[in-house]
Amino acid sequence: MKLDESLFEVPGLRRGLRFYVTSASPCPYLPGQVERKGFTHLNQENADSIHDLLSQAGFRRSQSVAYRPACPNCNACRSVRVLNGGFSVSRNQRRILARNNDLVRRPVEATATREQYRLLKTYLTTRHDGGGMSGMSYREYCAMINDSPVQTLVFEYRTGPGPDAPLVAASLTDVLRDGLSMVYTFFDPHQSQRSLGTYMILDHVLYADHLGLPHTYLGYWIEGSPKMNYKRRFTPLEVLDGREWRPLKDDG
Repeated sequence: MKLDESLFEVPGLRRGLRFYVTSASPCPYLPGQVERKGFTHLNQENADSIHDLLSQAGFRRSQSVAYRPACPNCNACRSVRVLNGGFSVSRNQRRILARNNDLVRRPVEATATREQYRLLKTYLTTRHDGGGMSGMSYREYCAMINDSPVQTLVFEYRTGPGPDAPLVAASLTDVLRDGLSMVYTFFDPHQSQRSLGTYMILDHVLYADHLGLPHTYLGYWIEGSPKMNYKRRFTPLEVLDGREWRPLKDDG
């Protein structure tokens, strides 16, 4: 089904890019709601430039597709990003950084490995058993990691400097002109004392700021959703309100 493209006008984006809409399905975040997503394909010339513009307009990437919520009766899902330069590390976040100071970040080419897949399956079985991704095969994992038409890395976090050191966490991360976009993260669920999910966001924010990139994109936030509350802990945080990014703290 073709989508009314006026709903997805993106400043600076060339005409001719086609958008479509998915069928309705139960919302995984808000009971009683249904979700639909508008999407377009990135397999074309200047995919990185198009992806940059779409990301600034609230789109996310999954393999070679960029998508954004297109729910007819709900606009609860809103894009958020951290302002890296003004980021304020809380006391608890400093403790998390200290607990993980033995980890070594290793950005590598986005190529799936069996080691990553084993870690993902442990994570899904422990944290999201029965969820939509819990039955992911290795072939499907390869597609998730490998099928990217834009600049993408896997940030591996190991307990030592070498590639043979134990892998405890990983993030599939897109490199944008204005920041890093965390597409999907997973980690060793048996090392809960490390708070690895929080640690990876902190590390991305601090690393992106070191590179001179102003933003870290964290995907969608839904007010009142317990699954999304953790994103409020990274400040200053901006939310996309229509076509404008503004401080999330303005929300009541």
